[in-house]
Amino acid sequence: MPPRPRPGILEIQAYVGGDASAPGVDRVIRLASNENPLGPSPKAEAAYGAEHDELNRYPEGDSGALRQVIARTYDLPVDQLVCGAGSDELISLLVRAYAGPGDEVLHSAHGFLMYPLAAKAAGATPVSAPERNLTSDVDALLNLAGPRTRLVFLANPNNPTGSYLPAAELGRLRAGLPEQVLLVIDAAYAEYVEREDYEPGIQLVRAHDNVVMTRTFSKIHGLASLRLGWAFCPRAVADVLNRVRVPFNVCGPAQAAGIAALEDVEHVARSRRHNSRWLAWFSAQAAGLGLVVLPSVGNFVLLRFPSVPGKDAASAADALKQRGILLRAMGAYGLPDCLRVTIGTGEDMKVVVQALGEFLS
Repeated sequence: MPPRPRPGILEIQAYVGGDASAPGVDRVIRLASNENPLGPSPKAEAAYGAEHDELNRYPEGDSGALRQVIARTYDLPVDQLVCGAGSDELISLLVRAYAGPGDEVLHSAHGFLMYPLAAKAAGATPVSAPERNLTSDVDALLNLAGPRTRLVFLANPNNPTGSYLPAAELGRLRAGLPEQVLLVIDAAYAEYVEREDYEPGIQLVRAHDNVVMTRTFSKIHGLASLRLGWAFCPRAVADVLNRVRVPFNVCGPAQAAGIAALEDVEHVARSRRHNSRWLAWFSAQAAGLGLVVLPSVGNFVLLRFPSVPGKDAASAADALKQRGILLRAMGAYGLPDCLRVTIGTGEDMKVVVQALGEFLS
């Protein structure tokens, strides 16, 4: 008999990212992975390139210089910051550190797929709470939080629905959880939100010992390929993460690019302005085609298609892929009648609207 993994490992369905290619098509429009269509900051690109003479050196083990810049940018204590190879790594580390066999990890029904995957990998049981109008439901989460619950994950804004909870609802969720439960607020899309009642989680982490906020450089900073993220934690949680993360978990070029990206505030502002303009434009155009458009505060929008054979979401994804337009199918998220569309360049969005119109006609 060959070696066998721990029970539950083979039950995991490996995460599959959005399509990145369309064979036989000259021009591919990639709108399946919520990437920044403007790319990274030119300053981040330059900082990354400048590291080529240091590839034989180990990087700074605790990402100290990067954490200093994060601390200065967001006015946070540097010793409460932990960097990782994307926020995905930090999510996995949190689950591995705080949950195991017999424990439960609670998340919203249509939340990010990494939450249940990380729970299963640690031997814990993922528990899905129903949503209300494709928005996380605080009461449903609290009703399912029991003595076996160790962590609650909340993406805010949520991927793939684009919905969010205001600060008051986040506070109500935290107040209703037992003190031994760790609330993890995944704020990967925080920089895109333009709502006055939104708060990414910083204030809750400042005030409580059982809240963590994770962030990423993959979205508005356009550094998805470098795998770079960070967490703002209570000091005790930061200490735990630093004990379980692997040494040198963030490469040197990524650290350098992250520092430059944070310092290029105009690139962030330009990316936000672009997203705000084209998110509103595309949402209105898609609604005009007769599609159900879910309100979004992220850099993507969820479209619901009719259940008519040949006009459904799966048919739309196939038809647009044949034209080189890559959208994200949502079956893995329990939304088989929907497609998620990243906001691309203005030209990209015009091409998508035209293609959708021809498909639906």
